[in-house]
Amino acid sequence: MASGIFAILDDIAALMDDVAVTSKVAANKTAAILGDDLAVNAEKATGFVSSREIPVLWAITKGSLINKLIIVPIALLLNVFLPDLIGYILILGGFYLAYEGVEKVIEVLFHKKHEDTKSRMLENDPAAEKAKINAAVTTDFILSIEIVIIALNTVLDQSLMIQIFTVSLIAVLATVGVYGIVTLIVRMDDVGYKLIRKSKGEGILFPLGKGLVRSLPVVIKVLGYVGTVALFMVAGGIFEHNVGFLHGVWENIPGFLRQILFATIAGLIVVILVTGFKSLYRTVVKK
Repeated sequence: MASGIFAILDDIAALMDDVAVTSKVAANKTAAILGDDLAVNAEKATGFVSSREIPVLWAITKGSLINKLIIVPIALLLNVFLPDLIGYILILGGFYLAYEGVEKVIEVLFHKKHEDTKSRMLENDPAAEKAKINAAVTTDFILSIEIVIIALNTVLDQSLMIQIFTVSLIAVLATVGVYGIVTLIVRMDDVGYKLIRKSKGEGILFPLGKGLVRSLPVVIKVLGYVGTVALFMVAGGIFEHNVGFLHGVWENIPGFLRQILFATIAGLIVVILVTGFKSLYRTVVKK
């Protein structure tokens, strides 16, 4: 009896060792997309009054965890029964990310004058807050698919149990890590103000606090640009790796620029289709 228990414990220990090794490989493979995920979500988690930042971030984090709970079992099942379908799902997600990226660029180029009004609306309008949370969770869903699929692809030669544990661990670490860092970023100014009050205008804490307060708008703005570029690169990477006829296209162009070009073209196509559909819908409704 005792020997049987020790044998089970030995099997569990061996499984955990294997999971630790495969998780390290999967984490390395997903590092780039996690960086993109951080940039995108840090930009999306801003624009709220200080008192609403933590509740909003918690709402997005819960949405992200629910996304992972949905995606992980579906990805594992599809990998067993319909592996070819995963590529098509990724391509659809790529079109969504490309559309969102192009929409952001259009907003900056042609609707910049409405930026201040929108900022005030997010501060005072619960409906606008909810809409931004939903948008963040939707984008997280697409990025989570990419993270889970990449992690799964690193353990395809392993047993099903190792696949389940590895992909699940990466999914949890992705959510906790990304949104933990996002929380630290958006609370920079609060930490800065506390340091200023504590310093009473003297010592090293005072300039450090002022630096944190002044840095936050710059960090958020930079992350906004980085997040937009990340959308293009993630989408373009999806197209490059999953659309057969794109293999070998524009090989003389650096990889990241090639990905941005693929995503820009795809995003513009979706923008044109969505704009045309909306215009047609309004025309039909007016009639």
